[in-house]
Amino acid sequence: MTASRRAFFRASLGAGLLAAGKGQAATPSGRRLAPGELDRIAAEPVLRADLLKAPVTVASIELLRSGQTLLVRARSREGAESVTVPNVAHLMDVYPLLLARVAPFFVGKDARDLEPLLGELYRQDSNYKLQGLSFWVCVAAVEMALLDLMGRTSGRPVGELLSKGVLRRDIAVYRASGKRGNKPEEEIDYLRSLVAETGSKAIKFRLGGRMSQNADSLPGRTEALIPLVRKTFGDTMTLYADANSSYDVPTALGIGRQLEAHGYALFEEPCPFDDLWATKEVADAMKIPVGLGEQESSLRRFRWQIENRVMDVVQPDLHYFGGYIRCTKVARMAAAAGLPCTLHLSESGFGYLNLLHFASYVADPGPFQEFKGETAIPFACSTSTLKCKDGVVRCPSGPGFGIEIAADYVRRFKRVEPVS
Repeated sequence: MTASRRAFFRASLGAGLLAAGKGQAATPSGRRLAPGELDRIAAEPVLRADLLKAPVTVASIELLRSGQTLLVRARSREGAESVTVPNVAHLMDVYPLLLARVAPFFVGKDARDLEPLLGELYRQDSNYKLQGLSFWVCVAAVEMALLDLMGRTSGRPVGELLSKGVLRRDIAVYRASGKRGNKPEEEIDYLRSLVAETGSKAIKFRLGGRMSQNADSLPGRTEALIPLVRKTFGDTMTLYADANSSYDVPTALGIGRQLEAHGYALFEEPCPFDDLWATKEVADAMKIPVGLGEQESSLRRFRWQIENRVMDVVQPDLHYFGGYIRCTKVARMAAAAGLPCTLHLSESGFGYLNLLHFASYVADPGPFQEFKGETAIPFACSTSTLKCKDGVVRCPSGPGFGIEIAADYVRRFKRVEPVS
């Protein structure tokens, strides 16, 4: 990272930190890692099983379905019950894997052993051959259910089970647009509506055509939007742009220079996500912080990317990467290297709730967390409305995830049986 790039990195994220307000950690410009340092960090335990003095024996883990919505219900032999929301969009395709290989593995075991059990599950019946989103989204669904179960049993929020203590409850968010292919003026109108709805001080929109080998979703859309968004929202708005693997290196550099010229704070996934070398080439050549990580499924590859400064902002996905324990290890490695770990948000019913809890306890989640709107699932929460006001959402502080999904709603769901 060059001196000029470090300065831009500090300035870009610093502006966001000022907008986000108190409780956000400043991001160092980077530090030299000692040999083997990240290996040691990744090996450190995450789950604080010592906070649970008695066993939490898993009695059952069920997948429930109503129409196109899924829930996970976990029960302990000691009488606790948890109902959580998985990543529905992807689990709908791969749920037989959850029912056949993941959920049964944990039944009868002590949930306090969750962290070492994840390693055993990975090896069980050669599950490692299935590594990728299909496997890890199932693991995340079960892990989150068991974390909620342990939180309810201990009376502690998830963040306390995974760290030395919750650091922040009021989480500043950026509102992300999921649109691509609309005209620049239409996107501006949509972004205005998102800002009006949330009061967010940061927004993100999509560039390019998504895995499109340099093609734009509409001719000239990207080049028109970059200055237009800045002109529309002014210098005080923090702007992020997501290319979704649209560009080769020369094209990404050209787009990145335009983003730099207009003071953008993040260029997300400029090159094909698995071409780590292309992303590093872009990141090394530019001042604007480059983000990467939503598609990554390997802890070791994350370690390599952090060691080699492939990106400036580390962006795992809680569901795609297998849950909190694995993502916390990534965040710890990133923090050691002076990099923020800002989660990618999966589009699920309570994905933003999952993200809020992660941001509540990691050392440096970055200035803003991704937000794609509130859930339509009925719930009760005594410690937060989970509504975005003035660009901030409060993280619940009750046991587990701190919410109760309405019992009448859950009763609409039927148990999904394993495929025979």
